[in-house]
Amino acid sequence: MSEPSKQDAFTKVHFGRELFRLFRPFWHLSAFATALGVVAGLATAMLLAAINDGLHATNGVSTQAVLSFIGLCAITLVGNTVAGIGNSVIGQKIIASLRKDISARIVCAPIAAVERYRVHRLLATLNSDVDTVSAFTFNFPSFAVAAAVAIGCIVYMVVLSPLLFVIAAVAIAVGVAINQYASLRWDYHYKGVRGAQDELQKQYRAITEGAKELRLNRDRRHRVYGTQLSGAADLIGELKIRAMRLYYGTHAIGTTLFFLVIGLIVLEQAQLGVDSRVVSGFVIVLLYIRGPMDMLTGGLPTLIQARVSFQRIAELSSQFENREPRLLAPSEATPRAAAAPLESVWLRDASYAFPPAGDAPPFKLGPIDLQIQRGETLFIVGENGCGKTTMIKLLLSLYSPQSGALLANGQAVPDDALDDYRQNFSAVFSDYHLFDDLVASDATTVARATRYLEQLELSHKVSITDAAFSTTDLSAGQRKRLALVHAYLENRPWMVLDEWAADQDPTFRRYFYTEMLPDLKRQGKTLIVISHDDRYFGLADRVVRLHQGRIMRVESGSAFAYEPNVGDAAEVETGG
Repeated sequence: MSEPSKQDAFTKVHFGRELFRLFRPFWHLSAFATALGVVAGLATAMLLAAINDGLHATNGVSTQAVLSFIGLCAITLVGNTVAGIGNSVIGQKIIASLRKDISARIVCAPIAAVERYRVHRLLATLNSDVDTVSAFTFNFPSFAVAAAVAIGCIVYMVVLSPLLFVIAAVAIAVGVAINQYASLRWDYHYKGVRGAQDELQKQYRAITEGAKELRLNRDRRHRVYGTQLSGAADLIGELKIRAMRLYYGTHAIGTTLFFLVIGLIVLEQAQLGVDSRVVSGFVIVLLYIRGPMDMLTGGLPTLIQARVSFQRIAELSSQFENREPRLLAPSEATPRAAAAPLESVWLRDASYAFPPAGDAPPFKLGPIDLQIQRGETLFIVGENGCGKTTMIKLLLSLYSPQSGALLANGQAVPDDALDDYRQNFSAVFSDYHLFDDLVASDATTVARATRYLEQLELSHKVSITDAAFSTTDLSAGQRKRLALVHAYLENRPWMVLDEWAADQDPTFRRYFYTEMLPDLKRQGKTLIVISHDDRYFGLADRVVRLHQGRIMRVESGSAFAYEPNVGDAAEVETGG
């Protein structure tokens, strides 16, 4: 089996499995609603029969016929209403479950898997694909009722005249064959649309997140807008035009076949030997069934789009099947014995290699052998791209060593204890995400946060309102200080600061190294700092120097001289 066919089979399996898994909790309600919908459809067919009988009644409509008519109307009303509401409730519950399930998979997936999948693809699935499936579930009750009515009408036509039904069935079979061919082409076009939507989402991020760069670079601006974004938008439009052209052509052929059947039955009723009363009833049903059939065929493009989107959702789900245990389990649901304080962390002959990108050889970190003791201030230094952040992710167990081990207090950290291990650390990454709300909202936490805002010289711009920062619209350096407030509030014994001082002005950079870090050390914090500020290396207990993924040497901080006030004034004066 070729790779594409293997992937198609794989996707179909996951599509069916995921759909069944989401639908399973609601099958009782669905069965009840569907049963009432079928009853309503049969009642509709019986209403048409009652109307046909009334039109041909020689002595007028009897009281019993009137009461039957009213009863059938009531059954139709109740059945259609309950079926519509029931299926609508199911649809929205499935969508809510789908959104939560995808989000849970992302939250619990290995960080490396999330990074490889790319943000724009994740956003396209979370937004475009889920919205497409949601639109289908919103319309599904109408489709379900239409299908029930169509089934009831077909049953009545069979009872009314098997011969006429055979004639109609031939036309229906031809229409189904045409629709089957059309659905294959629609599926092909909408898969192309979905691929182009990934590219469109990517370019949306480019014009918003890269607005400044695009303003400065005319060639890049014309390429992003005129070629990449416009090309994706035009491709989506063209593929949808082809799909809808096919849809309307198919719909027109189906309508023509429908009226040809009616014309044939009316013209040939004498030759067919069918009573005029039967013919009129059959024509009434055919005219009535056209509405439900049009609704069902009209919903086919929506169904195709939903199926393609659900396949993408199933593909994402399969990428994130490996979950770290207990990440979303309530704390009270998994009580654990109090862990011993984290006294040491040891990367023992640990290595990690990234997947190859094109023809370039993959970057590999390690093997790394490094022990860090509680209360130590450790600087990790080296050129850009030498593996500093990767090593930090190994230390935090965000990446799992592909060889070697991560040891806490001399013991390997089991998989079900990784989350507990991480709770010893606070971190501000170089590519941090700034949350605008506080995890805790008690008065003590708010008071501490206010104090930290003052300490970090942010209180003139930011306050705490409803357990959230009043604004995050700040400079890059101020935003990073705000991220540090979160780390302070967590009050963890180990802190990781990845290039934290890079965006600070010279005065605040000096304050960070000479005031903040020593104060944190006096509080007993273990500090792991990624830095390029070599004039402050003397403030560390140890300096670990990386080069091309390997530790070149580990030096004592005392090997680096730092003389307070020497050069600091000049740094402030010259801007560093």
